[in-house]
Amino acid sequence: MHSERNESTTQHRMLYGSETPDFLESAHEWRRLFAETWGTFLLVVVAAGAGVVGAQSCGAISLGMKVVAPGLMVMAIIYFMGAVSGAHLNPAVTLAFALRRNFPWSRVPGYITAQIIGGIGAASFLRALFGIQGLLGATTPGPGVSDFTALAMEVLLTMGLVSTILGTASGARNIGSNGALAVGGYISLADLWAAPISGASMNPVRSFAPDLIRGDMSTTWIFVVGPVLGTIIAVGFEWILKGNPTAAGTLAARGDLK
Repeated sequence: MHSERNESTTQHRMLYGSETPDFLESAHEWRRLFAETWGTFLLVVVAAGAGVVGAQSCGAISLGMKVVAPGLMVMAIIYFMGAVSGAHLNPAVTLAFALRRNFPWSRVPGYITAQIIGGIGAASFLRALFGIQGLLGATTPGPGVSDFTALAMEVLLTMGLVSTILGTASGARNIGSNGALAVGGYISLADLWAAPISGASMNPVRSFAPDLIRGDMSTTWIFVVGPVLGTIIAVGFEWILKGNPTAAGTLAARGDLK
């Protein structure tokens, strides 16, 4: 066991330099899980909360405000905690990094559980303050939009999101300013043109948490199946574009907590 640890440490030093990321230290896992919980809470409370506050304030929050807010929140989260956990905030992103072999499968359940807890906490917070105003910020197919159309839109939007994340991560940019701007910008862009169709969720937890707390999960499957399918396709595209996973992508996926 000790020799395996030394070998792993040597490999990481070759990839990242003399400093070995604390990701190798399981004792620090609680910090990463806390970061994912807190970060996902903030994302969901803003993404769902924009709809809730918009309904509560009788339209004081415009559509443009609602769709830009989550992108700005993700940007801020990447800046303040990307180096701790990689700022996944989304089971689809965790799945993408694992499929890309930048993230160990053994830690996927912990990350997704933390994200679910953060999302449910945010939806519960909104419910306690405002009740079921604005359907608790739920993402649903727009008026006259079929479930299939909403599903196809979620697949497409998630493909773009995951491609953006993996593409910036491959050059160690997901932790820095370029990644934050690219990912936050993409989320706002996707919301701006596609929110009336599917709500532009791209995140199973962002949709699952409000649906669970408001007690209506009739369309939740769309926002789970769509992002998963989009993620799988996007990872395949990344292999075509970039080939094998990079050390920089691994650093972005796992964080660089010293």
